[in-house]
Amino acid sequence: MLDLYWVAFKSVFCFLNMCIFVKILSKKGITKIDYRMKNLKERILELKKEKNAVILAHYYQEADIQDVADYVGDSLGLSQEAMKVDADIILFAGVHFMAETAKILNPSKKVILPDLKAGCSLAESCPPEDFKKFTEAHPDHIVITYVNCSAEVKALTDIVVTSANAVKIVNSIPKDKPIIFAPDKNLGKYVMEQTGRKMLLWDGACVVHEAFSLDKLIALYKKNPDAQIIAHPESETHILKTANYIGSTAGMINYVKTNPSNKFIVATEAGILHKMKQEVPDKILIPAPSNEDNTCACSECGYMKMNTLQKVYDCLLNETPEISVPDDIMKKALIPIERMLELSK
Repeated sequence: MLDLYWVAFKSVFCFLNMCIFVKILSKKGITKIDYRMKNLKERILELKKEKNAVILAHYYQEADIQDVADYVGDSLGLSQEAMKVDADIILFAGVHFMAETAKILNPSKKVILPDLKAGCSLAESCPPEDFKKFTEAHPDHIVITYVNCSAEVKALTDIVVTSANAVKIVNSIPKDKPIIFAPDKNLGKYVMEQTGRKMLLWDGACVVHEAFSLDKLIALYKKNPDAQIIAHPESETHILKTANYIGSTAGMINYVKTNPSNKFIVATEAGILHKMKQEVPDKILIPAPSNEDNTCACSECGYMKMNTLQKVYDCLLNETPEISVPDDIMKKALIPIERMLELSK
């Protein structure tokens, strides 16, 4: 009987201690979720050291994932960083084509992705078998593909580009050489306008960057006439025409850092705002509104948000899901990626 009393006493004691602990956290403004996230972050950092792993994250990842990453950047920066990695494991917090690119650049390293279903609407708009037929129908064309495509499509490519270097690379192509540009027609149109080059465009697009509402953007600007509009070139032409600055995600961050304006309307995936706020904590950053009426009043990539801090931890702990690319595809895809990196120097 005494044993039962003792068990009951211990249970009540533990419960009261937990209540006190939670109350202390609450007084400090820390919720149970905050504490759990902090604990997860600490465990991820420990696992990174234990497994000699590095975490590369795109600007569009959720804030907690960016906080545990060794490097946060855009597609060009991530490709360049992937080449420098001196680790046994690369955990790529992004989408599938990005992890594939890291694997192509690091064939001997283990590359893992928190969620294999984290795809890309733009990459999916360009099926390799269809693109192969398209290029074969225009054999005299130089094939340039935006990095947002599958390894199989890169293997059919002469040069890969990112939004940061597309204009520079297209300008480097002899003017008498016709060009196929894929898969993003919006980026392609922007590059054509900037370079004066006529290109044969693949009919693909990013649903996130096509989701911005011009009417809502104009209404938002009328409320904030002192704001500068900055936009990613994957956006549609009517959005780009409103922008004071058009550039890659890294370019947009650099612009808000160096521009004297104090307020910006940001037309790209909302995940970028976390890094921007870190860089310019005293400036006002407003996400450009999407056509859809959602809780964030912004445009978010559902694929990017499939990765969570818990999935990052599980991925690192179990070293899976692992990215694999067939050897023949890897060798062919490496050539245009290396050309891009060389031309970007």
